[in-house]
Amino acid sequence: MRIAQVAPLQESVPPHKYGGTERVVSYLTEELVRAGADVTLFASGDSCTRAELDPICERALRLDPRRPDPRAPTMRLLERVARRAREFDVVHFHIDYLHFPLCRALGLRQLTTLHGRLDIREYQAVYDEFADMPVVSISLAQRRPLPQAQFVGNVYHGLPLDLYRFEPEPDDYLAFIGRVSPEKRVDRAVAIARRLGMRLRVAAKIDRPERAYYEREIADLFADPLVEYVGEIGEADKGAFLGKARCLLFPVDWPEPFGLAMIEAMACGTPVVAFRCGSVPEVVDEGVTGYCVDSVEAAVAATARAAELDRRRCRERFERRFSAERMAREYLRLYGALAEDRGPVAA
Repeated sequence: MRIAQVAPLQESVPPHKYGGTERVVSYLTEELVRAGADVTLFASGDSCTRAELDPICERALRLDPRRPDPRAPTMRLLERVARRAREFDVVHFHIDYLHFPLCRALGLRQLTTLHGRLDIREYQAVYDEFADMPVVSISLAQRRPLPQAQFVGNVYHGLPLDLYRFEPEPDDYLAFIGRVSPEKRVDRAVAIARRLGMRLRVAAKIDRPERAYYEREIADLFADPLVEYVGEIGEADKGAFLGKARCLLFPVDWPEPFGLAMIEAMACGTPVVAFRCGSVPEVVDEGVTGYCVDSVEAAVAATARAAELDRRRCRERFERRFSAERMAREYLRLYGALAEDRGPVAA
């Protein structure tokens, strides 16, 4: 099967440091190649893949010191895909809804994985207009705001089984990984650590739009001697950071679409204490891979209990539910259904 993967250009595939969508695109692409598919990846030129790479821009937009207007390379991306569309059995987009008019005009065999939150008012009109576009959710919770969308599948993210090493003996600290932003609630993580008198290590990026929030709400919290801010980390450092943690704190305050950090921790055998938002109850197996909570007080109690969970069972549950092989297999079934149900790509 000839498959195109169309990635966002903001980060490379895989990203050099933070980046959820591009990391998943990488895991999926490499697993599809391993399974024997003929895959072309449309992405930034600094991406690394065993698939054919069609580079749209020289480097990831976020890391480009010239700070280019993202609209221009995205236009080039759509045009490049349109020119090559007849080469593929299925085109798989990961760029929200920007390609919908193009796909309709060309009659492409395509589907779109929606990676972000969908409870945005303007999306209602988009999906009213493009209710014929086949889309895939990454959790059932993610779907709720858009019942009119044509969901053809729900595929949880997956990781290569050899990406992170199981760590049976953690150190005595709690971990937070992600972004410093209002919806990620690192302030809650600090409050939990303080209540327990435990160290908290924070691996997070601070985007320019969030700098004012950091200075106003978070900087003073990071001055606490219990808190160590290690900054934004890449793949090479993530395994040790998560694996040596007693517990991952995931204190989100938004409709989390999936939460890749949760399964990254589980892959190391590290349990998760997460606030019950969005996908969290679908991803966390209560009492096995962690606990779902509704308040800081409940999180404190759950974090204290998390040390009693069997880390090997946590790893085993990850292997059963969240492997890249399982993710690729489910997408291949969707690609096959699309190829059977529709005619050839329009000229």
